[in-house]
Amino acid sequence: MCNYLFVYGTLLEGEGNHGLLHHARPIAKQAKTKGKLYDTKQGYPMLDIDSEHIVYGEVYEVTDQLMWKALDELEGYIHESHKDNEYDKVVQTVETDQGEFEAVVYVASDRSLLHEFIPSGNWRVWKEDLLEGMLYFAYGSCMDNDRFIKHGVDQHFQDCLGRAVFKGYTLRYNHVIHDGGRADMVEEGGVVEGKLYRVPPEAITYLYGREGVDNNGYRPAIISVEHEGKMVDHVLTFFVLNKEKEVAPPDHYSTEIIRGATGVLSEEYVQKLIEQVHALKNSDVVNN
Repeated sequence: MCNYLFVYGTLLEGEGNHGLLHHARPIAKQAKTKGKLYDTKQGYPMLDIDSEHIVYGEVYEVTDQLMWKALDELEGYIHESHKDNEYDKVVQTVETDQGEFEAVVYVASDRSLLHEFIPSGNWRVWKEDLLEGMLYFAYGSCMDNDRFIKHGVDQHFQDCLGRAVFKGYTLRYNHVIHDGGRADMVEEGGVVEGKLYRVPPEAITYLYGREGVDNNGYRPAIISVEHEGKMVDHVLTFFVLNKEKEVAPPDHYSTEIIRGATGVLSEEYVQKLIEQVHALKNSDVVNN
């Protein structure tokens, strides 16, 4: 039996049923698999098997048979092909920053519950009331107020709460466009520092456009960060959708990041950012 489980709804970290996975080993918090995600309008989502869409979630290693039994009960799974199953169990490929896994996925059996399609494939983003505004974690050029001024949106980013830390991730420049790399966070250990903002709905609309959410640039995600020694949940950020081999960022982009980081992020981290860019530029010269 497969010991990996892909979760995408109430079993996610911070959600109501996550306690069932208390003794499971987390493998990846940023994972994706094929499927079409729906809101059931009953407080949880359902994944429908589909090869054209993507669903985002987390991966856990589950070796306790009693835990699997509790999960089956939660998902209304009786046994394979049972006519009264609410969910069925399938094994399919899940992609993570650490590689691919074959994982169990609970998928819709009772398709009458597939109420509303979730285009983003991300239930946590879907259920956040983005129209009310929220907290936002910036780690790249969106730390730079000069860029906001240039675009005429600086009034939406005045409530900066200061430095925040996202643990378990490393900054990489693997969103590659014509003039170089753009920043991303990769789940490979380490720490990413950034600015934590409280933003209005207008800022979120701007960020979705700037990050190319509708053009396969970045995808929105809801994360937890550390701020002033405390964990802060329900924070919006963005990850690169299609990660490529890391290349050096252009000078104007790295300048924005360093300028935005200076005076807010730790001096050690700012120095690390500078050294990372220099190392990438030297590597690009050698490889070319």
